[in-house]
Amino acid sequence: MTTERVRRPGPSVRTRVVEHGDGSEVRREDRLITEEPLEIRVRSGSLAPQRAWVTMRTPGHDFELAAGWLVNEGLAAPAAIAQVAYCTDADLAPEQEFNVVTVAVAGTTALPHRHEASSAGSSACGVCGKDSVLEALATRTARPWSGPRPDASVVRRLPEALRERQTLFARTGGVHAAGLADADADGMLSVVREDVGRHNAVDKVVGARVLAGEPPAAACLVLSGRVGFELVQKAAAVGIGSIVAVGAPTSLAARLAAEAGIDLWGFTSAGRTVRY
Repeated sequence: MTTERVRRPGPSVRTRVVEHGDGSEVRREDRLITEEPLEIRVRSGSLAPQRAWVTMRTPGHDFELAAGWLVNEGLAAPAAIAQVAYCTDADLAPEQEFNVVTVAVAGTTALPHRHEASSAGSSACGVCGKDSVLEALATRTARPWSGPRPDASVVRRLPEALRERQTLFARTGGVHAAGLADADADGMLSVVREDVGRHNAVDKVVGARVLAGEPPAAACLVLSGRVGFELVQKAAAVGIGSIVAVGAPTSLAARLAAEAGIDLWGFTSAGRTVRY
């Protein structure tokens, strides 16, 4: 068994490519977004850590991802997140060294059926119809947003503000982004995170607020792509007031947003936006 430390994976990796144009070939270096598994374990009280979820993610802000995921899934209130650390179990394989995170939660937390040890995938697994909407609303750990919300003129500026801070996308073209914004006329983004998974990016921005000791609720969640049910579910859980997306929502996403009292904007650019 080797004792050599494994280099911590970065958010992107170098690769060699051949770019084909109109009758030409150019050999050059390019970058790919890194995709690695992250196992999230939960330790509550005196119980041993239990595997709760495995997701494919872009390395970086792993603690935020783990904390935000627990809060967004309704498994822990923000104040209950006591500690987040990489797992140091002796039986971990070298390649697992920075791919397993343990979250210590104050009090007792029981993992629902969908988060039993064998679970892996996205939080959208198995959702459908009315029962899923009601279940999603039941996971709320915060009150619905009661503050000001951005109007259409502010909403149209938010995707470009998000794009300006998508540094990984600029280098790789293969990553999603999420940001939290207030309702002011300048559309200031307080936090932006990128990840190969759009749901991970949302968990990261929420986790950033949680680990900073700030309320995760915000006037607006800005997304670089489409809006699926699971993203509205996460927004509803922490009391987001509005969702602004570059792409379209799904039917169930629009239904949950309406039930949760969330303003939903899609197809948003500087020139137009559509409110659902």
